[in-house]
Amino acid sequence: MNEQLTTKQLTPADFATDQEVRWCPGCGDYAILKAVRTVLAEIGARRENTVFVSGIGCSSRFPYYIDTYGFHTIHGRAPAVATGMMLANPDLDVWIITGDGDGLSIGGNHLLHVLRRNLNCQILLFNNETYGLTKGQYSPTSHLATRSPSSPGGSIDNPVDPASFALGCGARFVARGVDTQIKQLSEILKAAYHHKGAAFVEIFQNCIVFNEDVFDGFTAKSNLAENQVQVEPGQPLAYGTDNSRGLAFDPHALGLKTIERSEDTANDVLVHDPGNYNLATALARMNNPDFPMATGVLYNNPGPVYSAAGDRSGTEETGRRTLEDAMRSGFSWNVAGKA
Repeated sequence: MNEQLTTKQLTPADFATDQEVRWCPGCGDYAILKAVRTVLAEIGARRENTVFVSGIGCSSRFPYYIDTYGFHTIHGRAPAVATGMMLANPDLDVWIITGDGDGLSIGGNHLLHVLRRNLNCQILLFNNETYGLTKGQYSPTSHLATRSPSSPGGSIDNPVDPASFALGCGARFVARGVDTQIKQLSEILKAAYHHKGAAFVEIFQNCIVFNEDVFDGFTAKSNLAENQVQVEPGQPLAYGTDNSRGLAFDPHALGLKTIERSEDTANDVLVHDPGNYNLATALARMNNPDFPMATGVLYNNPGPVYSAAGDRSGTEETGRRTLEDAMRSGFSWNVAGKA
């Protein structure tokens, strides 16, 4: 990191390093990197107070390309390292960079705990449904029948849905973005930054070498309108050409259904409430071709944040000794009690 501290407003270029960016030409990671640098400048991030922590994978090269503090850790353990950082210095702005393999396979257990504890950090999970760094094996998010070097006959594993996983772990902020939809992605990253607690952002990222165009069904310009619903707080869950379709509550399935929008059905289209957990869960589970893919901030409902004090900030004081007290009290102690 550039050690010269400054109080001037930083630009996206100020967050670039002298390291050669080493991703495949055309990789979606380039667009995500540009969006993150831009957002860092717009939110007024300080290099000396910002840390990027990554595990292993193509996405985990990220700390080399951002001029802040950075730790390139070991496979799946970025959340554990980030937890230690935040407990030691709660004032840090910590960004965890992971991928569908790094975060949901060997790192699934660590990701679960950082979400349920609600550590104050931003988690960006790049999902390209493959192990790109190790040459295209199927990953936890790969679809059934995916052919790869590790599944020449087609994968027989049911895929993990990252957004549903995060919600199931108790995450209080869950969002989805697309590498090529920079405007929406930038707004999602800003919302994640301003959220107090663990903010989980899944980013659909195209692997041009091993899994090219796997998300074209809802990200290609010709398919976007009919196959993707971009959710916004307080706005109807509408999609399609000229927003001609919408999502409504299905009382028979206790879930969502798609309807054609008209004067008769205008009141049936649901309005997005990011504080509604059940709605967020239903949106996360929708998949093409039966439903549009939901992108944007699906869930945003802040709760108590994990802290080094031993108690969860925002909860009532217990009067008990804190973890900080115990850590700094020496190497022996007395246990009071009856003889």
